[in-house]
Amino acid sequence: MLKTSQQIIDQTKVTPKSLEHSYGFDDVAIVPGTVTTNPNLVKPNFSLGNHTFRIPIIASAMDGVVDPNFAVNISNLGGFGVLNVDGVWGKYVDADAVLDEIANASIETATRTIQKIYDEPVKENLIGERIEKIKALGGLAAIACTPQNTKKFAPVAKEAGVDFFVVASTVTTAKHVSSSLRGLRLDELVHNMGDVPILVGNTVDFHATLELMETGIHGVLVGVGPGAACTSREVLGIGMPQVSATIETSYARDVYYEKTGRYVAILTDGGLRTGGDISKAICAGADAVMLGSPFASCEGAPGRGFHWGMATPDVSLPRGVRVQVGQSKTLETLLFGPTSKTDGSENLVGALTTSMATCGAQTIKEFHEARMIIAPSIKTEGKIYQIAQTRPSGV
Repeated sequence: MLKTSQQIIDQTKVTPKSLEHSYGFDDVAIVPGTVTTNPNLVKPNFSLGNHTFRIPIIASAMDGVVDPNFAVNISNLGGFGVLNVDGVWGKYVDADAVLDEIANASIETATRTIQKIYDEPVKENLIGERIEKIKALGGLAAIACTPQNTKKFAPVAKEAGVDFFVVASTVTTAKHVSSSLRGLRLDELVHNMGDVPILVGNTVDFHATLELMETGIHGVLVGVGPGAACTSREVLGIGMPQVSATIETSYARDVYYEKTGRYVAILTDGGLRTGGDISKAICAGADAVMLGSPFASCEGAPGRGFHWGMATPDVSLPRGVRVQVGQSKTLETLLFGPTSKTDGSENLVGALTTSMATCGAQTIKEFHEARMIIAPSIKTEGKIYQIAQTRPSGV
């Protein structure tokens, strides 16, 4: 006698795959607190290693975002920028000429042009020269490279006096299956770099984050595919919306801190455009955020009004695109205003401190305790005139 489908289900140990709901910036809202405070009392400082920063905002390791001069400028304003030494600044003596070529490429040829330019090998002497230039001009020197180049470039960077070292890839885990006899060991990297803080990314998962922290690193970059110039989500189908990713990884930070007494920073990386996005990321648990396209749109950014991801040059499977962001503001205006923009895309620090103040939070740690809700209508409720009149024109 044939079994019914229900009998089969009752007797099996197999369970179907389940789906969790996950949330991005547009899906949630911060709830004002029962106590408010004066924004002048808010101090959104964050610490990394022996350094304390006045603002919790980092410029991402993309060639259209950070060059040595930009790294110095943002250092002077209280944050820091990360230089990508796998990019043009580690490959070409005259990087400016190469950046001109990328900016002048047509839409149709941009990716091929970037692939051709990035095929040049990195010159190790340039890594030291870039770090030394940043430090000579009074900036903090932070550099990033891929895991496969870390063992080769890290000693060069340390000798040159690097302040922060970032190991960056689309997805990073502490456990990696490889055909290599001996791959990158993050615990050994931490030991060999001594007092230089090590940041590693990217990830979105609780268990992966906890295992990364157990290697001794100092910060975790959170986010897979949310950036304006990244296409990993389309090409690979992977990722998690940033609010949920930040909540999950910051929970790993708190569990690890309770277990060990060592605090490891969570840095939400990508997908942030406005002061509201930054506020939501930090309220969700981030200690700081990393931005790309907002910085690329500043005067003096090396991309000449364009922005592209670190995975764009991949020869076999590019996962990025050159996007045009223009250069419509100064770095000071982006971070501190004043501004006439009403969409939250300028005076990011002012927006963050005001948001913290409405929740009665004077520090980032206190802001982590603020209440958040799922609120998909938060940006559209009652906003019909704004949407009709201002959004299309970007006012």
